Amino acid sequence: MSENVRFTDFKSDKQPTWCPGCGDFGTMNGMMKALAETGNDPDNTFVVAGIGCSGKIGTYMHSYALHGVHGRALPVGTGVKMANPNLEVMVAGGDGDGYSIGAGHFIHAVRRNVDMTYVVMDNRIYGLTKGQFSPTSREDFETATSPDGTHQQPVNPLALALAAGGTFIAQSFSSDAQRHAEIVQQAIEHDGFGYVNVYSPCVTFNDVDTYDYFRDTIVDLADEDHDPTDYDAAKEKILDRGKEYQGVIYQDEDSTPYEVLEGVHEGNMSEIPDGAPEGAMDLVREFY
Repeated sequence: MSENVRFTDFKSDKQPTWCPGCGDFGTMNGMMKALAETGNDPDNTFVVAGIGCSGKIGTYMHSYALHGVHGRALPVGTGVKMANPNLEVMVAGGDGDGYSIGAGHFIHAVRRNVDMTYVVMDNRIYGLTKGQFSPTSREDFETATSPDGTHQQPVNPLALALAAGGTFIAQSFSSDAQRHAEIVQQAIEHDGFGYVNVYSPCVTFNDVDTYDYFRDTIVDLADEDHDPTDYDAAKEKILDRGKEYQGVIYQDEDSTPYEVLEGVHEGNMSEIPDGAPEGAMDLVREFY
């Protein structure tokens, strides 16, 4: 941990190739600010990403990073944290990566409650593959693959998280820079699985869920008399499909991380010998 780290220390020398105005810029900046504010630095941070536009984030952040395959970022992040609990593990994904092919991993990562942070860039569309509808798209959302609307109720990922036993469930807006960074910081500081769904507008393919739409409709729980430790109040907010909420919706202050419960919080890195195990290369050559 360091008191002198700045959020710019987390910026890599690679220039993002996201579309100009993409909400993922703000999402990433907030993640970096939150990491710096919590005293983390690139040397003790591991970023895992899946596929899609959000999958590029590990390249743009200066830290240890792994760009995994579609929907599999969370099990990789879990493995990293189990191997070395001293690392600050942050998993980044999108609504397609996390709530479609990765939905099963999402539910089980929530219920295990490993002490890491999951930030989802939810733009309610598949951006990298040119604008198909995603699990969080509206029923009447018209795209090239749904010219008459999706005719499917969108997934409510916050409800999935609550039902799976989530101990920290929050939502933020990438354009509200200070609030977004604060919310991600709270997720990092939480003892357990910190989950933040981020409204991150796609300016190229989604002309419905825009910056203006979210600015006009978001209800910030900081301005309401909401107690995030009240499970029933959180459930009411999460199941309210008529409003777009920002803030910490639910937090279990008595949360105990999985690795503490299972006695693996000290890690096992000291048990791993230097170099490849004996005979490992011979085994590799059999299949090379």
